Amino acid sequence: MKDICLVTCTARLLEWLKPVEKFGQSVLLLALRLLYGGQFILTGHGKLANLDQTTQFFASLHLPAPGFQAVLVGCTEFFGGILLVLGLGTRFAALPLTISMIVAYLTAERAEAFKSLDSFTSATPFQFLLACLLLLAFGPGRVALDALVGAWYKKRLASNAG
Repeated sequence: MKDICLVTCTARLLEWLKPVEKFGQSVLLLALRLLYGGQFILTGHGKLANLDQTTQFFASLHLPAPGFQAVLVGCTEFFGGILLVLGLGTRFAALPLTISMIVAYLTAERAEAFKSLDSFTSATPFQFLLACLLLLAFGPGRVALDALVGAWYKKRLASNAG
């Protein structure tokens, strides 16, 4: 009898916590977007503001078309960061940022990052890559322009269907 009561009480508690979980997830995703989106804006701006240095660095990594790559990565980080902060097209913005961080691992960090798990996780792109992967997996959360656009679109579809 005690086992049934424990299971029932646990189920009720979990049901009661569902709204708290959704709220907590949205707050966490908002913090992630603001923090890392802001960092992407700063790093992208830095690359674009110092384009000659960025191009030279990319050339030292033997990247093809380093001038083009510098502009591409700078714009990806700057405008992708803005989209993350706004929560607008979050998954769309997180995808090229994820690719950019993977390329950073394979080029700038390749000598050290793949020696051990510790060196991989302490490499500069790790936190950015992890943030992008989390946003790809979970989306922007409820506190985002994506949520407003989605609600507007559903409402418009419902009015056109009826």
